[in-house]
Amino acid sequence: MTTSHPTTILSADEARRLALRAQGFLGAPDRKSGVRGVLRHLGAVQLDTISVLARSHELVPYARLGAVGRRTVENAYWKKPTTGAPEPQPHAFEYWSHAACVLPIEEWPHFAFRRRAYRARPHWNHELPDGVYDQVIKQLRAEGPLTATELGGAKKTSEWWDWSGTKVAVERALMYGEVVCVERRGWKRVYDLAERAVPDALLHDDLDDIECLRRLVRLAGQSLGVGTRADIADYHRLKAEQVDTVIADSGLVPVTVEGWDKPAWADPAALETPPRGRHRTTLLSPFDSLIWERARTERIFGFTHRLEAYVPRPKRIHGYFAMPVLAGGRLVGRVDPGREGRTLVARQVTLDGPKTVPSVAQALIEAASWVNCTDVRVERVDAPELREPLVREVARALA
Repeated sequence: MTTSHPTTILSADEARRLALRAQGFLGAPDRKSGVRGVLRHLGAVQLDTISVLARSHELVPYARLGAVGRRTVENAYWKKPTTGAPEPQPHAFEYWSHAACVLPIEEWPHFAFRRRAYRARPHWNHELPDGVYDQVIKQLRAEGPLTATELGGAKKTSEWWDWSGTKVAVERALMYGEVVCVERRGWKRVYDLAERAVPDALLHDDLDDIECLRRLVRLAGQSLGVGTRADIADYHRLKAEQVDTVIADSGLVPVTVEGWDKPAWADPAALETPPRGRHRTTLLSPFDSLIWERARTERIFGFTHRLEAYVPRPKRIHGYFAMPVLAGGRLVGRVDPGREGRTLVARQVTLDGPKTVPSVAQALIEAASWVNCTDVRVERVDAPELREPLVREVARALA
């Protein structure tokens, strides 16, 4: 006869604090490990072309560490150390995870399942001209790291989607794992052969799909603290059935969260000590992994989050790049920012009541300082009666 172990029951508030600590927003920030520590802790940092205050992969470590320099962020991702090993190794690579993401280099072997899936893909949106793939590999081998433009052109016309044969080939090689993005230069991917860029000990596809999935499910659970199957699957964009195959053997433990209508799993290490410490007050990138999944964000924070950059202007509710404001472990508002010279402009602000005014003002002042703005101008506030209190609080903080 077997006896089943009781499932841990978490309150909704406990689950929220577990998630905040797992994402690096509760407790003292690990400044010693810095940006690289944030990347390893999160397991993936999303890239995106939009830049308002800064690009999303810069905003993510800023939100956790504070005013870390933007050049420091880029160097932490891409620059090889200058001391130590005779042949310094990279810290990160870019690949398809939740989306296009910066990933810790040590996770290269665990994306073998995705590289195999791409190689077995029966059709592609872009045609690959004969001989171009081999030519791209040959050129990279001869000339070293190159952008698509340096390889012969990224686009056939000015249309963003109209890739040249060279661009199709090098992106296909990236998906296959024969080529790796070793840095971004002026937002252009810089490609090199994986055999040159990935450390020898990691450059293999030896792990079977199950082992890869088991690792990514466990990593997702650790980075989330606690999550449903959908939450865990979404983190690295796995299929629900892939999660089901490995979750029992992933090291995550089943839990029940009060108010959640779906089963959940948690990182057992996260359950050992209650989350305590200082909460971050900060603006969040809409692409921050704390709020990647809309249903999860609504479930944990009671906050509906949607990026409206691709919504026609007349239909936007909160603005082009509305950034949620995190304070006291809650999402307390939104700011749609802009920059005019040395002024950070809060074009549209949503506040969750008058008590949130000081927190939103603090988030604005810190963000302005980080991007070398010396002034903050508040334009529209959704609750008009809160505009003057916010303006006064900002002015007081700047004085």
